[in-house]
Amino acid sequence: MVKDPPRRLTQAKRALSSPHLWLIVTSMILATIHHYSEWLGIWTLPESIPPLTREVLYSIFYLVPIVYSGAVLTSGWGLVTSAISFVFMLPRAFVSSSLLDPLVMSIAIPLAGAVVCLGLQAQREQREVRQQAIVEVGRLQERLRALSRANLRYEKKLASLSTVSGLVSQSLELDTVLCTAVNVVIEVMGVDVVLIFRLDETANELRVIAYEGVPRRFAAAVDRMKVGEGFNGRAAQSGKPLVVEDASNDPRLSREVVKQEQLQAQLIVPMKSRGRVMGTLCVAMRQRKDFGPEEIDLLTAIGNEIGIALENAHLYQEQLRVAKQLETSERKYRELFERAPDAIWVHDMDGNIVSANEAAARLTGYELQELCHMNVRAFLSEESLRLAKEVRVKLLQGQPLIQPYEQRIITKQGAEAIWQLNTNLIMADGKFVGFEHIARDVTEERRMEENLRFYLQHITKAQEEERKRLARELHDSTAQTLFAILHQLERFLQSKANLRMDDTRLLWKLHEEVKTVLQEVRQFGRDLRPSILDDLGLIPALEWLAGEMGKENGIDAKLQVVGSERRFSAEVRLVLFRIIQEALRNVARHSSASQARVTVAFNKQTTKVTIEDNGKGFTLPSNMGDLTRLGKLGLAGMQERARLLDGSLKVESGPGKGTRVIVEVPV
Repeated sequence: MVKDPPRRLTQAKRALSSPHLWLIVTSMILATIHHYSEWLGIWTLPESIPPLTREVLYSIFYLVPIVYSGAVLTSGWGLVTSAISFVFMLPRAFVSSSLLDPLVMSIAIPLAGAVVCLGLQAQREQREVRQQAIVEVGRLQERLRALSRANLRYEKKLASLSTVSGLVSQSLELDTVLCTAVNVVIEVMGVDVVLIFRLDETANELRVIAYEGVPRRFAAAVDRMKVGEGFNGRAAQSGKPLVVEDASNDPRLSREVVKQEQLQAQLIVPMKSRGRVMGTLCVAMRQRKDFGPEEIDLLTAIGNEIGIALENAHLYQEQLRVAKQLETSERKYRELFERAPDAIWVHDMDGNIVSANEAAARLTGYELQELCHMNVRAFLSEESLRLAKEVRVKLLQGQPLIQPYEQRIITKQGAEAIWQLNTNLIMADGKFVGFEHIARDVTEERRMEENLRFYLQHITKAQEEERKRLARELHDSTAQTLFAILHQLERFLQSKANLRMDDTRLLWKLHEEVKTVLQEVRQFGRDLRPSILDDLGLIPALEWLAGEMGKENGIDAKLQVVGSERRFSAEVRLVLFRIIQEALRNVARHSSASQARVTVAFNKQTTKVTIEDNGKGFTLPSNMGDLTRLGKLGLAGMQERARLLDGSLKVESGPGKGTRVIVEVPV
């Protein structure tokens, strides 16, 4: 074994100071004296001993210092002693009568001693290795025993966590979870007191929900602790564990009852669930105790399990509350559904009715049980079925659908009824599963409206006939009479040159007044029934109407036609003209506008007329039905005329925004 120089120097110093060295020197001297005793005359071995044996006997004692130095000191010293022995033995080989035997002994003895020293060194090293192995084995055994003890503690902690975790996952009863958790903490942590606080986020304070090791008055005294107050409040605020070595003398103490209870060491950990603080878990001792990192980690783990239990319990209670509300809402909805005056029914995607109320059964004429096993095709005609399919496609594709819409139904008695429907899709698990319909029977209303429209049509026709008659009378009689009077005045004034100047002025003044009256009569006739409407059609009549707006009222009125002009019946043509005429008359009377525009758009399904101005506008009522009550008789008349054509009228206006009247009638 090669050793470093400092170590060899230290060993040399230690060897020189050792008494073993001097014993080796002494034995070396004695062996040398014995080796040369024959020459020194001390003693001589008998001549009968063979020469080689004699040399062995003279040299054998050199093995003593060599082996001793190798055994007592080190193998290095043994080798040194072997070398010295070789040096001391070598002269005998040169002075002996036989050179071979002494020379062999001079080499063999030191060599044998060196071999012995090396063997002893090897044994010594093996012994050291065995001793080191024994020491290492002992160290490993001690470490194994420590790991075994730690493993037992770890298994105990795991068992505790497993107990709490298993209870949290299996039980939603908070009291059971808390009771078990308190017992587990006391057993595992070996503490005197356990307190569990729940965070009330609304009041921002901690409430005691479980405790052990302290009287009830103590729990009541530390209840309702604000977040940030005391030890538990600080832990809840920071979200980190808090270790208190001596609670009685800690300046952060907020409740004197802790001193009265003689609590000293405390460990408080926040109870979390999904990163949110649910409360705190506090353990305490009535004597000093140092809580280590393992205990802090263990209590934190238990606290988090309790935090999860608190959240689960809260969610469970919330689910119970929501379920109760849903049950109440469902019961109320069922009552509303069954007692609703409107017909309500639900059918699946194939049209099979799955639910209906009494009103639906009453309107269809079927019994409720019978209706709930029918398909909607049973009371839909071919035309109604096509409309139902269109509604279905629009709802499924998310297209706009004007609701309520009207549908014609065939009752059990074979009669046709008109229903006003609202239809909605029903979804479940992200899929469309059916349709819900709410219907109201408007058959009588539509019949009354048809009767009213019939009467209005006849009244309007009678009015127009009367207008036409009056216009003809004004043109054929009154206007002609006035025209004749006008000519008579002109001839009289031209034939009477000797009239006084005052009389002449008076007569000419009467002439101008008659002329004005004649113009007004002609205008009244045109307003009552413009002949251009009957002779040329709607568009020329509207062009004439726009031109008259500029002449009579100074309003720049323009007509725009979009699409190919469509020919209307005399009735439709007249009603549209009257609506536009009334709208322009309102512009001239009330709007204070400088411009007006009439746009007639001929579409495939409808004809749309828009009359707009840049006037002062007005505030619209919330309901168009209030126009008559508010004195807007012109707008009300326009709306009634639009209804005569099964059309609609819409008014858009606002203070300072002008007015827009939109009339849309079907083809």
